[in-house]
Amino acid sequence: QVQLVEPGGGLVQAGGSLRLSCASSGRLFGTFAVGWFRQAPGKEREFVAAINYDSTSSRYSDSIEGRSTISRDAADNPVFLQMSSLKPEATGVYYCAAMDGRSWVAGTSQHEYNYWGQGTQVTVSS
Repeated sequence: QVQLVEPGGGLVQAGGSLRLSCASSGRLFGTFAVGWFRQAPGKEREFVAAINYDSTSSRYSDSIEGRSTISRDAADNPVFLQMSSLKPEATGVYYCAAMDGRSWVAGTSQHEYNYWGQGTQVTVSS
C-alpha cells in the first residue's frame, strides 16, 4: 500500500512563494514518477507539474512554467514543488500523485497515476 502525504500548503500573498512536499512511507517511492495536480473551487482537477523517477524529465503547465520547479533529491526522498511569483488564480487544493507504471515519463494526465494523496490547500491572497 502506497500512501502519499503532502505537507506544505497554506496562505500566501500574491507574488510570494511556497514549497509543497510529497512524501511516501513506501520504500519504492524513488522508482515512481510523481505529479502535482490542482483543483480550484468549482473547477476540474488540472495538471500542474510532474517529474519522472530519475529526474531526467519534468513537465509544467503553462500557468506556472518559468516560475516553479519540481525536484527530487534521491530515491525515496520527498518530491518538492517550489512555486514563486504566485497569483491568486493558483488557489486550490493541490494533490500529489504517483505512478509505478511508465515511471520514465513525467505524465501530465491524471489518468496515468494510480496513487493519490489527500490534498493540501493553497490560498493566494490578492
